[in-house]
Amino acid sequence: MTSRAARTVLIVIGVIALLVGIVWGGQGLGVIPGSFMTGDRTWFYIGLGVAFVGLVLLLIGLRRRKV
Repeated sequence: MTSRAARTVLIVIGVIALLVGIVWGGQGLGVIPGSFMTGDRTWFYIGLGVAFVGLVLLLIGLRRRKV
């Protein structure tokens, strides 16, 4: 995999994981209704972890050298 492709993959996966983590966290807190996850604190913590991983991947992808 080329550096440019790896950078793009890291950015895309990072953004998706960040967004999914935010949604899961919001559902876990009861901010986003309409799911079995609504109001279940477990999903807040899972969402927080996924969002953190997504943010790390996004930052790695953005800081990676352009080749």
